[in-house]
Formats: sequence, structure tokens, C-alpha cells
Amino acid sequence: MKIFLLLGILNGFLAVALGAFGAHGLEGKLSEKMLATWDKAVLYQMFHTVALLATGLLMQKFTGGSIVSAGWFFFAGIILFSGSLYVYSTTAIKTFAMITPLGGVAFLIGWVLLGYAVMKYV
Repeated sequence: MKIFLLLGILNGFLAVALGAFGAHGLEGKLSEKMLATWDKAVLYQMFHTVALLATGLLMQKFTGGSIVSAGWFFFAGIILFSGSLYVYSTTAIKTFAMITPLGGVAFLIGWVLLGYAVMKYV
């Protein structure tokens, strides 16, 4: 499924762009705490970009529901975890920070499913 390779490429681009924006465009506009939150969002987005790319590459050789599900959980995690932190760091609306753990759970589920797929197919 090329979708996870394309999502990985897109998210890699976005992580670099958002990291640069945070370092250069938000410096002096956000508190140190909120800049650190922005950086955490970029870091986790990039980590899980690599997971999306690995998922896409594994799918070139192995097909299985757990690999596909892992990819979607990684993508959902990026949106929920990193997305909520981007919005929280720029608005300080705590409701967005409360969404972040759902993204963390999605990441964990994605890793478990990917591990299961590797044990089963590789």
C-alpha cells in the first residue's frame, strides 16, 4: 500500500517545516514551555513518520491486517498527539492538551500491532 509511504513522506516534510517554523517563526512569540511543547510535537511526528515509512515498506512484502492497522494507528497518533500539541502550544487551550494522551495510546497500539506483524510475517 503506497498510502503509508506517501503519508510518511508528507509527514516527514511537515515535521521538518513545522520544526523550522517553531525554531524561527515562533521564537519570542511563545513561552519556553510552549516552545518545548511544540518541539515535542515535532519530535514525535518525526519518529512516527519513520514508523509510517517502515509500515509502507513492510507492506511491499507482507500483507496482513495488523500491518495495515498499525499504519493507521501511527497516522491517527500523529494527528491526535502532535496535532493537539501544536494547537495547544499556540493557543494555551487546555482542552487540546487533554487530547494528547489519546494520540499516545494510538502510537502504542500501532507499535504493538507492528510488532505482532513482524513476529507473524517476518
